[in-house]
Amino acid sequence: MNNNDILIRLRYALDLKNQEMLKIFQLGGIKMDQETLGELLTKQPADEDLPRDAVCDAKTLESFFNGLIIFKRGKQTIKPGTTPPNPFQITNQASVNNVLLKKVRIALSMTSDDILDVLRLAEVYASPSEISAILRKEGHRNYVACGDRYARNFLKGLTIRYREN
Repeated sequence: MNNNDILIRLRYALDLKNQEMLKIFQLGGIKMDQETLGELLTKQPADEDLPRDAVCDAKTLESFFNGLIIFKRGKQTIKPGTTPPNPFQITNQASVNNVLLKKVRIALSMTSDDILDVLRLAEVYASPSEISAILRKEGHRNYVACGDRYARNFLKGLTIRYREN
């Protein structure tokens, strides 16, 4: 699953309008116009091998995740004397799915049990330890890279939870 597909599926699952998307990108630190957003959200026909007009890179996608957290929960206040955490956690394409689960979990105030419920809605049954390993920090001894199957079904479960209820 590429970054554009993640953005398209997440937008659909959370029923976000274009103006909300633009605001989320702005909250995440990226100035986006309507035309560029439209190019990012255009699906490439399956029979064409042509590249997309606008490819959503990792920084753009993670800026969207960061903006989504602020949009849903508000801006976090940093305590004096502490350094703010690095808002960018995507180090390579393999870590995109892990960051997707982590940041959407934060934005929607979900627990690990909520993630399991969302996956069950998509008929995927994972154990709590599998979810815990996916949510670990990269480099931790129990860290496991999240596969496309979990990410795709997580977004499918979000769609069922937020659009069909």
